[in-house]
Amino acid sequence: MAKGNSGLNAPCCRVCDGRLRVCVDFGSQALANALVAPGDDRREEFLYRLALGMCENCTLVQLVEEVPRGLMFRDDYPFYSSGSAVMAGHFAAVARRFLERELTGPDAFVVEIGSNDGIMLDTVRAAGVRHLGVDPSRRVCEVAAAKGVRHLNDFFEKSSAVEIAAAEGQADVIFSANTFSHLPYLDSVFEGITALLKPDGVFVFEDPYLGDIMERTSFDQIYDEHFYFFTARSARAMARRYGFELVDVEHLGVHGGEVRYTLTFAGSRRPGPAVAEMIAAEEAAGLHRPEVLAQFERRMQRTRDELLTLLRTLRDQGRTVMAYGATGKSTTVANYCGIGPDLVSCVIDNTPAKQGMLTPGTHIPIRSPQVFREAYPDYALLFAWNHAEEIMAKERGFTESGGQWILYIPQVHLV
Repeated sequence: MAKGNSGLNAPCCRVCDGRLRVCVDFGSQALANALVAPGDDRREEFLYRLALGMCENCTLVQLVEEVPRGLMFRDDYPFYSSGSAVMAGHFAAVARRFLERELTGPDAFVVEIGSNDGIMLDTVRAAGVRHLGVDPSRRVCEVAAAKGVRHLNDFFEKSSAVEIAAAEGQADVIFSANTFSHLPYLDSVFEGITALLKPDGVFVFEDPYLGDIMERTSFDQIYDEHFYFFTARSARAMARRYGFELVDVEHLGVHGGEVRYTLTFAGSRRPGPAVAEMIAAEEAAGLHRPEVLAQFERRMQRTRDELLTLLRTLRDQGRTVMAYGATGKSTTVANYCGIGPDLVSCVIDNTPAKQGMLTPGTHIPIRSPQVFREAYPDYALLFAWNHAEEIMAKERGFTESGGQWILYIPQVHLV
């Protein structure tokens, strides 16, 4: 395997240039969604150092090493947001909220950063409201286009945003879900938002919340695509640095815990009480202290050891184990814990583009749910734990046959 060399190791915060204090280190990791084709498993894979640092100035937690974006968000990017019924419902609700509150003018316009397969914008399209999705992955853009969702196949940054503003006018809403935290180059992104957003418009993004990650020891939320891990405190500091104000926060239950942040131009709107309340709760929890990250690292090491012990015991007893969900998160777990085909025979996933491929780094075969149902294993390691309720309901036959789910968040346990 080849060691990655992005040349962008960051001793300083990417937002405020403060000193980064490295607190959590996973060592060398494979790219989360760089699936391997059978026959290519002996070729070198790109590896990078997966480590977290906390800025001693603005407290923003971020990766220490940046992976070149073209390696992560390729034309054949294999993730489709519409694969989950729960998330489809979530994004339909997001769209309806914008339609009721922000997109009420005669020629309202919304732009989504990282629009994927158009899961949110499809509801906006159906309402007859002007929209544009921006996504660098050609394959997901083609899926969105088939729905009639307008899109730009590009990265969102200053240059693309200026082009959109010139061609379409300014936006009432700029939205990003599980994408804004992927963008290390925030200077250019905020310059783009400044050019594209109306003076009284809103920029809304939702991403994994550091508070939930710390509380649940959900260390698998940390991988190459997730560059920033926000709190209300660090999001407010970031907003102010770029001429914006954090005016609202909302805690969400999706994806293991996220927060929806609403930003406006400074002075455009007054911050609501939820912002101060969340920051006060973060202060009480110590989310601004590097020691909290050090404690988190010790807990994730314990989870690793307990999970490996369980899987090795089951193997030695002759029990069969499959995994469920070839997610980005699963790459962190499998590589950090050293879980390979000797412990897990395959990973089940309902995304056709992933089936028949091998997992990054560990090279576990990815199979369709049909394989799971044809011959249930004794145990199933649930990588996609954030969709546990949906998956377990769909795979009720597994538990009815006597199978047990293995979960590792917030600790290793059987269901």
